[in-house]
Amino acid sequence: MLLAIFRFFSVFPLPVLHALGSALGWLVYLLSPSVRRRMRENMTRAGVAQHLPQAVSEAGKAISELPFIWCADPARVSRCATIDNWELVQNALDNKQGIVFLTPHLGCFEIVAQEIALRQELMVMYRPPKKEAMKPLIEGARARKNLLLAPANMGGVRQLAKFLKSGKPIGLLPDQVPQEGEGVWAEFFGKQAYTMTLPAKLAQLGDALVIVTYAERLPMGRGYVIRFVPFTGSLEGDSAQQARAINAAMEQLIARNPAQYYWSYNRYKVPAGVAAPAEAA
Repeated sequence: MLLAIFRFFSVFPLPVLHALGSALGWLVYLLSPSVRRRMRENMTRAGVAQHLPQAVSEAGKAISELPFIWCADPARVSRCATIDNWELVQNALDNKQGIVFLTPHLGCFEIVAQEIALRQELMVMYRPPKKEAMKPLIEGARARKNLLLAPANMGGVRQLAKFLKSGKPIGLLPDQVPQEGEGVWAEFFGKQAYTMTLPAKLAQLGDALVIVTYAERLPMGRGYVIRFVPFTGSLEGDSAQQARAINAAMEQLIARNPAQYYWSYNRYKVPAGVAAPAEAA
């Protein structure tokens, strides 16, 4: 049933879906005290509270565009996307250098992997959804030609490492809260956030180029611009220093378009089995 609903909405024009999404964002914001509180707190902490009204609309668009991104014909989806600074990626590919793409929950992050996979084989880490009903929909949407899925376990990490060492790119969501033993506490917009250590480890293991990327959602449903940005931080030091460097890169990327970040996400939660950071203890 869920798949049928998504396929039904996938035929709608993107401007219509984004208009519906804007209304949906405000409906959720007004009806959910927890979403309201988290968005306000997170945006105030990051110093971007003035973008709250637009962020509410953009949050709804991030949901309403999923039928289009996941279920529409890939060629139709691709026609809505333009690429900025692909030369950065192509140079690494030409040199047979592995690439670690870091894509935060900014803009339409779901389209980034699809567009890369149209040009180059890509492996991304995949954590199955908690709701079983979502599994066929999400796995079917992401398992496309040239887009390989690695499970979020040690076996998947080994797959990613092998793929990277062969000179091919991998993709990770660096601002996703990891599980116990998979992260360290590092500052993110002035507060300690449990941050995954895997991106830095893989980048160093494969002597890979780190590129941060996101898909900016254009106004009025005009499509997306997928931007590739060099990672200018240092991955020297211990795991906490590496995690902080990656968080700083994410902060800089989010500052480019703060209204399109996923501010309602509980980025500062304490995972099960993990001791709270000193500031919250």
